Amino acid sequence: MPSDDALPVIDAIPGPSAGGLSADLPHILDPGSELDAFVAAAGQPAWRGRAIHRWLHGRRAESFADMTDLPKDLRERLAAGYQIWTTTVAAHKQADDGTEKLLLELADGQRIECVLLRDGLRRTVCISSQVGCAMGCVFCASGIDGVVRNLTTGEIVEQLLRLARLLPADERLSHIVVMGMGEPLANLDRLLPALALAQEPEGLGISQRRITISTVGLPPAIDRLSDLNPGYHLAVSLHAAEDALRTRLVPVNKGIGVEAVMAAADRYWETSGRRLTFEYVLLGGTNDSAADAERLVNLLGGRAALVNVIPYNTVAGMPWQEPTRQALERFLEVLRAAGLNVQVRRRKGSRIDAACGQLRRLTPGITPPIDS
Repeated sequence: MPSDDALPVIDAIPGPSAGGLSADLPHILDPGSELDAFVAAAGQPAWRGRAIHRWLHGRRAESFADMTDLPKDLRERLAAGYQIWTTTVAAHKQADDGTEKLLLELADGQRIECVLLRDGLRRTVCISSQVGCAMGCVFCASGIDGVVRNLTTGEIVEQLLRLARLLPADERLSHIVVMGMGEPLANLDRLLPALALAQEPEGLGISQRRITISTVGLPPAIDRLSDLNPGYHLAVSLHAAEDALRTRLVPVNKGIGVEAVMAAADRYWETSGRRLTFEYVLLGGTNDSAADAERLVNLLGGRAALVNVIPYNTVAGMPWQEPTRQALERFLEVLRAAGLNVQVRRRKGSRIDAACGQLRRLTPGITPPIDS
């Protein structure tokens, strides 16, 4: 199975630039940081490396100076040899429903967004995997300007740590959804190590069962995920049940087809045993009719799946409309009458453009206002 770098949708995406603040120092959050070797060269026991790891991932250290149980000379050597943060917070927005969104500027000047969502006891983070997106879903802000590059493992982990730091000391992140900017399955080689770090008990300690990876549906990449690690929940973004409409809404479907997407999803289910989720953004007057719902019922057949219906969140400058209440209820009635397991995505963070489909990379040098 080819690596994600060999997939045609991303073979032209370069690595990160060497520009930016402190870009000459290795990122300690990247797997290639060789921290263990650094600790050994400093004449320290191997367990110091685990202590540093706990400070970074579990104890929310802002700097090496905060790691007060480490020898002072080791902290100084770490500060001279590594950087913890390669991003800066260009904007921090807060909504009255508890949602918070960060606009992060990367070392090369590119920008991404990530979100913290509060729902009861849940503390879910929605993270990005790429700068922009190449999939071209016509209703989604993330792909408006195309894709620039994959994020590194360290940049993905850094989103988790920055969002975790928004919580009070007695709260922890509970769930991760990789549903931000980018196509996650086009960056598996960097994403999977980041998610593995997130699961470590001495760090964020997030169970694999509470991590969901969303995809537009790339069959070779779904099969590769099955081979590498099938323990994550997989959410497939359908948005239409037949090829003509899906290709209109999700242009990459032209070279794939709904049938191939469903076959790959079935293979993932057979390998993982995890219930599949199929996401369906409901666009007013486009894919929200009773006939559209019936086609979705026929496509899903008897699959033990969850259908996540997502009423469209308005994006400035786009022509799509939210479904009416009547259209939404009619669509749901058809699905439920057929025995499908359905849930409606609660709209959170839409007032700060943090809801599904609203994340985007903003033009470097233009910082949106910060809501207090």
